[in-house]
Amino acid sequence: MTVQFFDIPVTADDGHGWNLAAAVPAQPKAALLWLPAMGVAAKHYRPLAEALAAHGIAVFLHEMRGNGSSNLRASRNTDWGYRQILVLDLPASQAAMQRHCDIPARSIGGHSIGGHSIGGQLATCYLAMKPEDFSRLWLVASGTPYWHTFPAPMRHLLPLLYQFAPWLAEQRGALPGRKLGFGGEEARTLMRDWARVGLSGRYAASGLDIDLESAMAKVEVQAQAILLDRDRFAPTRSTQALLEKLPRSQSSLTTLDSAALGASADHFAWMKRPAVVAQALLQTESQSVT
Repeated sequence: MTVQFFDIPVTADDGHGWNLAAAVPAQPKAALLWLPAMGVAAKHYRPLAEALAAHGIAVFLHEMRGNGSSNLRASRNTDWGYRQILVLDLPASQAAMQRHCDIPARSIGGHSIGGHSIGGQLATCYLAMKPEDFSRLWLVASGTPYWHTFPAPMRHLLPLLYQFAPWLAEQRGALPGRKLGFGGEEARTLMRDWARVGLSGRYAASGLDIDLESAMAKVEVQAQAILLDRDRFAPTRSTQALLEKLPRSQSSLTTLDSAALGASADHFAWMKRPAVVAQALLQTESQSVT
């Protein structure tokens, strides 16, 4: 199948600019807006986009603020949190996707949203804000960061991390994630929003007057989660807990091990060899797209 790869320049209302990377087959049957993990540039998901596009899915890779093609970098003078991503950035990427793919959102195939790790969490939050715009939610190695959903010893360590990371980000102007081996250079408010969810188990965004938890409970889509059995950052209960926030949706969870993947079944290794992950996602797609 012929696939066209191109970048779409996108600018949010506050001036934040980035490139939306697209992989569009000649005759797409569905479209996907994909959100990266914390600190991961969108370009690293091109193998996943290629694998899905080969099966007729037009894939649009959103770039998170502060990463890759984004014209912003977190610092003491430049800050953002979940609100800017949900209210400014994702609507701009969604609009660009719609301009370059004429598939109606709720048609057969339609539009899906999904992501990896925190990208999957924010995709779920955005879906709650735009429930009529997507028919599917795809999650890979993604679950709530709520400390209680993790096994020991992570269960005991995470509350400390959720207090330390925002404090350090505030002291330094941004979290030095590259030095810590966790994420990238992460904005202060982003760290506070993330840590708040990790401590409370409830999604909210600083400055956003929307009850995300209530909105999630009303969403009716097909939700498919891929779990990796050696993933300490998104264990089984964490992923299940995120899906449980969508009680009106039809949810399914597929667990992949290293033998199935041909790579370590951890949080990141699948990205270099995503064919099996793509196929697992497409199994759900094939049930409703003919």
